[in-house]
Amino acid sequence: MTAQTHPVDHELIQAAADVARTRCRGDNHTMAAAARAQDGRVITAVNAYHFTGGPCAELVLIGAAAAQGAYDLDTIVAVGDRDRGVVPPCGRCRQVLLDYFPALHVIVGEGDGARAVPIAELLPEGYVWADHQLDTD
Repeated sequence: MTAQTHPVDHELIQAAADVARTRCRGDNHTMAAAARAQDGRVITAVNAYHFTGGPCAELVLIGAAAAQGAYDLDTIVAVGDRDRGVVPPCGRCRQVLLDYFPALHVIVGEGDGARAVPIAELLPEGYVWADHQLDTD
């Protein structure tokens, strides 16, 4: 069982739920994500669903955060439209989040079961891209 070492950011869950409820319409946008930057800002985004594998809300959020100058994220959560609640990141998102933000916490679970876990716990024995780059020195 995962020990909770990071508080659950309920404001972040609510921000993602609000975006999912108000901005996700139809089949193109079905998930919302919210992340808290190290400086306290909350960034939100929605997915861009496409049958060819359009980007998930978490990946869109990485770009949106960078566009706003937020390069260090502390916590992230994704919420489904139509009141589906918190949805854990897919495998691709887990890998990208680990590579971009190795200290990131991800909110998973619902209600009293919600917890914020380190991204590495969601990708055990994960491939860390930075660890496998050749030194050029």
